[in-house]
Amino acid sequence: MPTDTRFRFGIEEEYFLADAATRGTPGHGVEAFHAAARARLPGVERELLKSQVEVASAPATDFAEARGVLAGLRGGLAGVGREHGVLVLAAGTHPLAQWTEQTNTEKERYEGLMRDLRMLGRRNVVCGMHVHVEVPRPEARVDLMNRLLPFMPLLLALSSSSPFWQGRATGLSAYRLSVFGEMPRTGLPELFADEADYARFVDVMTRAGAIENASFLWWTLRPSVKYPTLELRVADACTRVDDTIAIAALYRCLVRLADRRPDLHRGLTGADRALAAENLWRAQRDGIRAELIDAEAGVARPFAEHVGAVLALVAEDAAALDCEAALAGVPRILAEGSSADRQRAVFTEARRAGGDGEPMHAVVDWLARTTAEG
Repeated sequence: MPTDTRFRFGIEEEYFLADAATRGTPGHGVEAFHAAARARLPGVERELLKSQVEVASAPATDFAEARGVLAGLRGGLAGVGREHGVLVLAAGTHPLAQWTEQTNTEKERYEGLMRDLRMLGRRNVVCGMHVHVEVPRPEARVDLMNRLLPFMPLLLALSSSSPFWQGRATGLSAYRLSVFGEMPRTGLPELFADEADYARFVDVMTRAGAIENASFLWWTLRPSVKYPTLELRVADACTRVDDTIAIAALYRCLVRLADRRPDLHRGLTGADRALAAENLWRAQRDGIRAELIDAEAGVARPFAEHVGAVLALVAEDAAALDCEAALAGVPRILAEGSSADRQRAVFTEARRAGGDGEPMHAVVDWLARTTAEG
């Protein structure tokens, strides 16, 4: 089968900056870090908060190439960080950062966001991973958004990397979604009747002054304003780059699946959206240990069963897109645990070992080391 070169993808990752000595939010060196990073590394951008940085890969069809780009950027940022006393962490939440210590990046868009969001902007100490997948018929993106909605909990669970918040264990695997959910226009997208229905919503919101444009819709999945893509936004920032690649590959396959199977999840209702929301909560709480509700059978099944069923669904797409090797990372996450599982294990081991070390410092150090290793 010839490789399908459509459905190009791009990956954006957000990272935290931490003080190499205290492991908390850096009190100095951030501006110098950002200046050096922007000067030396392509695809590096500032984020809402000064203690964050974002990278992006160019549009591609090859996941090995994208992995190399992201690994190079992670290693490059870690190198810049060493020069400025800063650690770089890929995770949904920073284990030790205090929201009261955050300051926003001085940029017109971010200044406007802070005026609009007020305290919620400073509390938004979270990092995500976004995947853009190009859709052959951009006008079909709203339909695809509707029909891909039931897959959001699975993708969140695989990416879960936010078990700690402000120095405390949350009991959740993906607490980031709770923090981000304080903001307006987040969570699962609404079920729109068609593209015209979505366009009407955006038009009314824009004319009423509620948003500047559709980029201020921060749902877990949305049509991009800048590109002919459908953008996945549900995922935590993944600590291991191989997890990023595996989840991006799975999402790309799901977009192709939904495009070639117009019957898939056709005619979803409010009840279906509510069931997806329940599964999203289960994924947020329990990560890959979650039991997700099978809407057709009306029973909850172990997460591994859902993953197996979805991988079988996209087998044809994985072969067509030549991303079977990247997709092999999904069962590896099940076998080895998500970042949330590994962070908790590091914390437990450090606390058991005792000594002078702070267990949460061990978590930050593991995040920095794993992020830099790529």
